[in-house]
Parts: sequence; structure tokens; C-alpha cells
Amino acid sequence: MKRIVTALLLLVGLSVHLQAQSVLSKYGNDFLSVGAGARALGMGSAHVALTNDVTSGYWNVAGLATLERPEFIYMHSERFGGIVGYDYGAAAFPLKTQGGVFGISFFRQGVDNIANTLNAWDAERGENGGPKEDAESYITRFSAADVAILLSYSKKYNEQISIGGSAKIINQRLGPFANAWGYSLDVGVLLRTDFVDVGASIQDVTTMQKMWTVNEEEFEGFEETFGDSIPNAQNEYVLPSVRLGLGKQVSISDFDIAAALDFNFLFENRRAYYLSLGRTSIEPHAGIETTYKNRISFRAGLTDFVDDPVSGFSVSPTLGLGLKVSDFYLDYGFTSFAGASSTLGYTHRISLKFEFRKSD
Repeated sequence: MKRIVTALLLLVGLSVHLQAQSVLSKYGNDFLSVGAGARALGMGSAHVALTNDVTSGYWNVAGLATLERPEFIYMHSERFGGIVGYDYGAAAFPLKTQGGVFGISFFRQGVDNIANTLNAWDAERGENGGPKEDAESYITRFSAADVAILLSYSKKYNEQISIGGSAKIINQRLGPFANAWGYSLDVGVLLRTDFVDVGASIQDVTTMQKMWTVNEEEFEGFEETFGDSIPNAQNEYVLPSVRLGLGKQVSISDFDIAAALDFNFLFENRRAYYLSLGRTSIEPHAGIETTYKNRISFRAGLTDFVDDPVSGFSVSPTLGLGLKVSDFYLDYGFTSFAGASSTLGYTHRISLKFEFRKSD
């Protein structure tokens, strides 16, 4: 335990030192706000206190401690009319020798097949320049993608309290032109009581550090052709954020009912959300789920509480369905079918989870 605390203090000290040489990146890890698993989307992304499966590596790593057998999940999501693709996969394994649970999570959000026309422009052609002859042969394609990997570990402190932590590594890449590597830690705690479940999760508790590099060779002739300077690499940091949640689960005859309320606290001086206290913005999430005979689930929720100066206040309802067949869980989530956000297209998520049977 002393070694862990010492390592954490060293990491925090290094992060503070690097932060002094970097600039604050608002929305720096916003691609991770999409979430993990279609079940949570259907419930308005209110999941910090309810999470109890392989997706806990994202929502609240402490929830992994409840797993008794290995689980795997994969999810695909598309946003903005299919322009932006989002893929998530995770696996979790109980460790019999240590009594904890290890998990690994993978995230990728990207726009693929983007046309690179830099080499197709001829500055000497015509008065103001123009495309080269046979310009199509000079056009190449690239992807802009954000990738994250979480390595998680969680353990029960006692029968009511679980704790956990995740090492986070991210890579953001703008084709061959620039890329960044970043790292940080997430921590979480979960309290189960007979009255209500309480969850708390801190993302980037050590402050996320991102180091950018620019491939200047890919910008050869850029200044001469377009008159703009080559972009400079700039290190960035992302401040910690906090998720707090309440959850309640009850059983009535053949029905299991779960309800949750979450609040995400961000400290980047965002102004887009309905609740704002100085530099702190608050994102509420609410959701409910009804499951019949542990086979089929119906979900609904509320998310994206936004006070826009142009369109006014809006909120996005969510809907979801779940089906359990043997050891497979198929979930579907849907949002952005009302309010201003619908102009940007709908969000569909489908996830498939598998859990191993317990050995006799």
C-alpha cells in the first residue's frame, strides 16, 4: 500500500510540473463522454451508482468488484448522421488469488476517409492558384481518431464498500499530420445500502497530460502555397472531473426496477450547460429501467440539459431496450429525437455482452 501511495504522489507531482508548461484544454477528453454500453444510454447515462458489470471500468471502476465471472462487451455507435463512428470493447476477469477484479477497456471515436487535398493544389496555376491537372491522383485519404485504453482494478473493501482505480492512456491522431499521447488515473468508490446506493468517480484525478507532436514533413510547401505558418505542437492538460450518483433497485413480483440520478461536475469554465456555478458546470442525468423476469428490459432517461442562448432550454430524452438470451445480453439505446440536438442527427447504440457461466 505504501508503494502505491508513493507512486501516486510522484505521478501527481510530475503532473503539476508538466501542467505549468501546458495550456488548459477544454473538452480535451470529450470523446469519452459518449459512454460505454447501450444500457446506460437508454437510461440517460445515469449509471455511476448502478453499474455492476464490465462497463464499470468507464462509469465507476469500483463497480467491477461485484463481478463473479468473466464478462466481455462490444458496442458500436454512430453520430451526426453516421459521419462519426464510435467503438467500445471491454473485458473483465475476477482474480481468485487476490479477491479483486481486473478489467481492460478500449475506446475509438473517429472520422474516416477524409480527403487530403494539400498536394492537389498548384500555387503557380492562374492568378490565385488552382488545382493541379489530374488533381484526383494527388488526393490521399486519412482518418482523424481518438483512442483510449483503461486498465482497471477493483476490490471490495467490505460487504458494503467497493473501491477501484484505472490507468488511462489516450492517443489522438490527425492523420499523418499530428498526434498526441496522454495519461492519467481515474478512481471510484461505491457504497451499497438497503436504502440507496451511492457512487462517486473522479476522472483524471492526477490531471490528464497530453503531449502533441507535429509531422512537419507532411506540411512541406504549406507556407509557400497557402501563406499560413505550420501549426506548432502544444502540450495540453485536462482538469479532473467528478461524477456523483444515486441508485435504487427494487423487485415487485416478476419485475425488477432500477432508478438512478447522476451529476457530473466539470471545472473548465464551460457555459453550455443548464446548471453553472462560476467555473463549475453541472451535467444532470436521470434514468429508469424495468426488467421482466430477468429477460427483457425497457429503459428511459433524460440527458443533455442545455440552456442555449439561441434556442433556449432543451433536454434530450432517451429510450432503450434490453434482451437476455442464455449468457448473452443484447442492448439498444436511442437519443436525440427531440430538442435542438435532433438537428445534428440521431444517436443509435447497440451493444452485446457475454458472461461466462459459473462452474459447478
